[in-house]
Amino acid sequence: MPINPLYLAHFEFEGIYHIYNRTNNKELLFKSDNNYAYFLHQFAFFISPIADTYAWSLLPNHFHFLIKIKTKSQIAFYIESLDSLRQTKSEKEFLLNNDINHLIEANFKRFFTSYAMAFNKMHNRKGNLFQRTFKRVEITRDQQFTKALIYIHANAQKHKLVKYFADYLLTSYHSLLSDKQTRLLRDEIFEWFGNKEKFIKVQHALTEYYYQFEGSIQDDD
Repeated sequence: MPINPLYLAHFEFEGIYHIYNRTNNKELLFKSDNNYAYFLHQFAFFISPIADTYAWSLLPNHFHFLIKIKTKSQIAFYIESLDSLRQTKSEKEFLLNNDINHLIEANFKRFFTSYAMAFNKMHNRKGNLFQRTFKRVEITRDQQFTKALIYIHANAQKHKLVKYFADYLLTSYHSLLSDKQTRLLRDEIFEWFGNKEKFIKVQHALTEYYYQFEGSIQDDD
């Protein structure tokens, strides 16, 4: 079945996107703590140089990220800082044509491939791990941004992995509340809601609304 174009947004500089994907046939995406850690490590390696992250959650057979593409100058500066022998084909092409959509797609493909190869080797598995086309929805409205952020942090509650979303540890919610250094756009998020305490209050209130009443978010993950 063809994917709805709504879920195949075209990447633009400084655009905000909800990224998600799942495994083929709902197989497990993670089988150990090392898998979770390696997945986030590879995400940071391939995606952090070209996009900042607001939120993430890792579920047994799928994941969610809320990211913001960096500016053209930031991405060009990063690529130009690399030794030419380390630059990928898509990075070299970007310096010529500034095609950010192609670069983002290429880096996500490299991210997925690197993780799948390591996962397959570790668990004596063969074949594609992910569904081939990852979904991305552009965030264009204020309400949509708030909804995506709340939804990602509470996704484990939706899937009944925990009764209360804050009990699920594999989300960025806990990193946001921590005082430890983070790559997350923590300050932007707290400013968006007013402050840290207001963010916590809204996360709790809207989780109840989205998942228990008629305003529930619907998706196919």
